Amino acid sequence: MNEMAIHTDGLVKHYPQVRAVDGLDLRVPRGSVYGFLGRNGAGKTTTIKLLLGLTRPTAGSARVLGLDPRRDLVGILERTGCVSETKKLYEWMTPAELLRFTRSFYRTWSDPAAEKYVRRLEIPLHQPFKKLSLGNRTKVYLLLALAQRADLLILDEPTSGLDPVIVDELLHVLAEDHLAEGGTAFLSSHQLSEVEQIADWVGIIEQGKLLLEARLEDIKNEFRLITAAGEGLPAVGPPQVVSSTQAGAFWKYVVARDAEAFAARLRQQGATITDVSPLNLRQIFLELTRKEEPCTRGNGGVKTAAVSSLI
Repeated sequence: MNEMAIHTDGLVKHYPQVRAVDGLDLRVPRGSVYGFLGRNGAGKTTTIKLLLGLTRPTAGSARVLGLDPRRDLVGILERTGCVSETKKLYEWMTPAELLRFTRSFYRTWSDPAAEKYVRRLEIPLHQPFKKLSLGNRTKVYLLLALAQRADLLILDEPTSGLDPVIVDELLHVLAEDHLAEGGTAFLSSHQLSEVEQIADWVGIIEQGKLLLEARLEDIKNEFRLITAAGEGLPAVGPPQVVSSTQAGAFWKYVVARDAEAFAARLRQQGATITDVSPLNLRQIFLELTRKEEPCTRGNGGVKTAAVSSLI
């Protein structure tokens, strides 16, 4: 069996004025939660459309559960539960009617699971979908995806409008049910703290390019912020230096790996290392996706190329 739930090679999607996806190489292991992160317009939703066969690539290839979206779309959709960013369903139907309508399309559908998630996610069953709040619409989408007992969940902003209690419940459901049964979750979200709670792997995309893909544990173990004081320190470091900024006599370096070796190199150049500290996922995301700033007094303006992989 292919060990990758999602595998893309050089995936490209061009629109007339935009290169939305630009040579994307994704590796999403089966049985993992993969946090797919990026700013608005980075290419996340276009990537999901390519994976689900909703648009065709300009170049490159994708495999989802070992299948090609261009040739085996029905096979992929039978085994994939999806929560879309738009949160639109048949607006005149109630959630109860949507359940009855949807269950006939999936051989793996579980009525007991649907009943459980109605309770756990506190879903109002008898209001028309169009009258539901954004949070309740999101819950219905999650209910339909989870009740399929799908091999793969593709979740695009799955916590939109949800209160903290329901978000916590959803994370428990993913961990206790979906992952425990060997499923995979591909989670596109702006909520970095939620991703950090549950993800095994992280991919960060910017302008259609993959800046980083690695195990979250490895990222948190390796990335460090080094603060150094001294004269004539380098504005540009070796490849593992993600960014460097100057404030007066101090330089701050974000390093993707080998932080101690780089700190030792700075000491050899006469620097005093005042701090070496870990970074959380939010801090790492901001450093990788921050736009290069012009060089001004007190700001070196330097941003090196991001590290593409830590594996």
